[in-house]
Amino acid sequence: MNRLQYESSPYLLQHAHNPVDWYAWKPEAFARAKAENKPIILSIGYSTCHWCHVMERESFEDQKVADFMNQHFINIKVDREERPDVDHIYMEACQIFSGSGGWPLNCFLTPDGRPFYIGTYFPPQPAHNRPAWPQVLAGMADAYANKNDIVERQADQLVDSIKQSNQYVFNQGLRDLTTEQVFTPVLLNNIFFSLKKNFDTTYGGFGGAPKFPGSMALHFMLEYHYHFKNTEALEHVIFSLQKMIGGGIYDQLGGGFARYATDRAWLIPHFEKMLYDNALLAGLLADTYKVTRIPMFKQALEETLAFIEREMTSLEGGFYAALDADSEGIEGKFYVWTQSEIMEVLQDEEATVIFCGFYDVTAEGNWEEVNILWQPHSLAEYAIELGQDPEVLAVRLAESRQKLFKHRAKRIRPGLDDKILLGWNALMCSAFAKAFSALGKEEYRSAAQRNLHFLLEKFQQPDTLSFFHTYKLTTTSAPAQYEAYLDDYAYLIEALLDVGEISAGTQFLSKAADLADYTLQHFLDADRKLFYFTNDNQQDVLLRTVEVYDNATPSGNSTMTRNLLRLGVLFDRPQYTQVAVALLEQMAAGVEKFSSSFARWASVLTQAVYPGPEIAVVGPKHQLIKDELNALYLPFKTVMSAATEDNTFPLLAGKNDFNGETQIYVCKNYACQLPVASIESAIEMF
Repeated sequence: MNRLQYESSPYLLQHAHNPVDWYAWKPEAFARAKAENKPIILSIGYSTCHWCHVMERESFEDQKVADFMNQHFINIKVDREERPDVDHIYMEACQIFSGSGGWPLNCFLTPDGRPFYIGTYFPPQPAHNRPAWPQVLAGMADAYANKNDIVERQADQLVDSIKQSNQYVFNQGLRDLTTEQVFTPVLLNNIFFSLKKNFDTTYGGFGGAPKFPGSMALHFMLEYHYHFKNTEALEHVIFSLQKMIGGGIYDQLGGGFARYATDRAWLIPHFEKMLYDNALLAGLLADTYKVTRIPMFKQALEETLAFIEREMTSLEGGFYAALDADSEGIEGKFYVWTQSEIMEVLQDEEATVIFCGFYDVTAEGNWEEVNILWQPHSLAEYAIELGQDPEVLAVRLAESRQKLFKHRAKRIRPGLDDKILLGWNALMCSAFAKAFSALGKEEYRSAAQRNLHFLLEKFQQPDTLSFFHTYKLTTTSAPAQYEAYLDDYAYLIEALLDVGEISAGTQFLSKAADLADYTLQHFLDADRKLFYFTNDNQQDVLLRTVEVYDNATPSGNSTMTRNLLRLGVLFDRPQYTQVAVALLEQMAAGVEKFSSSFARWASVLTQAVYPGPEIAVVGPKHQLIKDELNALYLPFKTVMSAATEDNTFPLLAGKNDFNGETQIYVCKNYACQLPVASIESAIEMF
């Protein structure tokens, strides 16, 4: 076994038995490379990466290949989810070097960490215009030994290119925007029409295959509809969610969403399930249900959170990172069915015919001779086709699903990546909070609060406001390790605000402000008015990067901007709002032109243009009324409640009940209208 046996990452542990002498990203690897003057192989992947598994089987488990790697290189394995800072730097280098990227990411570095050659998957023999891994190894070993001047020059050029690409300035083809132009409905209209160009009006979502959920863009559409009364925006959100929930990307038996679909119609998923995708979609479902009250969205939200609680939650209350796409080495095997299997489980010919007709199950299969369960037509359409009552049909289908679900549970499960990441947990914590506000289920509030207490207890470093990034109980290493990144702090602050909004007391809100101050001190580039991805104490990366794109998850910069706007209202601290405004002013032109890459930024701009109502609830029934207010869809609202006035918070200062009757104060910029006793009266003031 190699040194990875002492790590906690499931991905690194998968490679602990390789004959390759792997190191983790630790100082001793670089010290040895410098001492022996050897180049470094940096191989980056993650536990649910299909091609990472393939390259391991083909190359890293091959003794001859391993011997060459061990003789000529110092070999480092990195879990990209554990060290996203490392991944960001070298993925940027790969994009510059080859024009594309992906995982596994295989980089050849000088002993001080500068890249000089980079690629992704390499086969064991030349194929598909890719050189064989042994050929690449031989070529790079020879280059470092005999052409070192070329290696050094290439490394310097790549580092310079990374630095230049990281100097984030939108200055080509973008119109200059004044402050007055940034914070206007016109800009939001332009963003909407930019996103609309990519509407898939046939299957929902945006663009073609491969197709990702686009949760943040859909959330912007929901907010845009609220403020502009644009029915097209709302209709696209509804249509897209219906198609996704009916698609193979959604687990029709167990709930939860796969990472993406490989086709336009959402039928064929890449079967891995990521915590963050389900968190973002659950939050979107909760808000969309508030607006529409469509039962399908409530059911999908409940099923998704049930999946998280059943399969992705630790005994301590943390949420696991991901489920693999593969089981028994075959992608999707856990989830797919043959028609004969379904007949065998249901033991009822009529039930089998009904079920197979609804979920598109055929003898020949709808994907690689097996069947992915999906709904090519609606329940109402199918009921008409069969001449049955829709409610009766729904019950029959549910009974069949339950039988198949119980049978599926006996199969060999996909691999579980059981590391617990601070940022991803915070995203799911917020999702549970939003689900509580939408559905009023006490177990969702409890799950959010429990997870938040877990994060604060297990991830915070002793005697400081600093946090760790990853946590896993293990006997070989510390449970929590690696400095938290900007995204971790941003999502955690957001979770503190979201859970604070549905909880009694103000301790979560005060903690959010403390962490915002810490983030401003240790992450903010005061000159560029953008946040670095790593804090100012971290020394083990080549350079500090700034990440602004909303990709699979919201960027830490856009999320911190939203947090600062919220905290500015809660605490009446203009310095928070000033930083947020500066961030938005420099980002606005880019968001307008490249809206699909900045969907969370688009929402934050909406928040700045249309700040929600400020609502204070004071009196004996304050929590009950606050829960009822939270059940309404009021984007960007601020709600605080207490039994009596609380002068530590501007919104609660000087507010009282009247003779024991709870009062609702609706305010703007802390200027409050006369209090009212009913939610109906308060709504008229919004």
